[in-house]
Amino acid sequence: MMMEQQLIGSKWEEMAQKALDGECLTLADGLSILEGEQEQLLPLLQAVFRVRQHFFGRKVKLNMLINAKSGLCPEDCGYCSQSIVSTASIPRYTLLDKTTLLAGAREAMARKAGTYCIVAAGRGPTDKELSQVVEAVREIRATMPLKICACLGLLKEEQAKRLADAGVHRYNHNLNTSPKYYPSITTTHTYEQRVHTVQTAKAHGLSPCSGVIIGMGETNEEIVEMAFALRELEADSIPINFLHAIHGTPLEDAGCIPPLQALKVLALFRLICPSREIRVAGGREHSLRSLQPLALYAANSLFVGDYLTTEGQDITADHQMIEDLGFEIERNAL
Repeated sequence: MMMEQQLIGSKWEEMAQKALDGECLTLADGLSILEGEQEQLLPLLQAVFRVRQHFFGRKVKLNMLINAKSGLCPEDCGYCSQSIVSTASIPRYTLLDKTTLLAGAREAMARKAGTYCIVAAGRGPTDKELSQVVEAVREIRATMPLKICACLGLLKEEQAKRLADAGVHRYNHNLNTSPKYYPSITTTHTYEQRVHTVQTAKAHGLSPCSGVIIGMGETNEEIVEMAFALRELEADSIPINFLHAIHGTPLEDAGCIPPLQALKVLALFRLICPSREIRVAGGREHSLRSLQPLALYAANSLFVGDYLTTEGQDITADHQMIEDLGFEIERNAL
């Protein structure tokens, strides 16, 4: 038994070394992570932490988002409470005014977040909405040491340029799932359009942020393919969301990803995208539950506060979790 455990640990260490050497894992490697026995989890996290520590030390990046425009979305994304096919009981409002967006930025500072994410439901921003965001971003950047991430939907070339000129640091547009499975989740736009938006943002100097939602019915092989796709896309930041099924959405009956499986997913993305920011995002409290601290042995970033239409963990609990781990919150330079 001892020899078997040593062999398992050696296997994960070999994968970690491949990641540190710049080699990409194989599909078989990825599947072995996701399908490994429970007894293999701690040796896996130990190996993965070598990679996380090499690139990020013991620092943790905090991000806070504001739901800048809620509901009123014409897209049919099956996971989303704000989509046109959702009957979920959620707030619905047009884009928040500058005063409210600035108040959100101050709250991000109070929560020790380094990045403030302005998120608006919809297919893509109108010119008026973009101007509102640009105006708010200019004032935030002039008065607060925050990085700004915008998530406004499909993006045109000139819109990307305006955001970059205003001082937006990062643009988020998640791939969400694999190309093959995508039509099962959304039909009003394509996977290729999402890839194009990420590429457009990158071409105009915006740091590309793109991630996934785990637990929508995809296979393990498709999860590995998602990680490969984000590696190829060279996403700087990769939010890993775990589906928190919401009543009134097409995926309301989807089960919850168990904590141990969620940790394997985070380990997989760290080893396939070793130098990238891996962020524990929506659904972490729901899926990881009491094992949330272990997530930071693979991930180096997390959201604090509430999500778009679901509640997050209390901020004092997040700060305490990071302190108890002996980790340090990363702050932006003044």
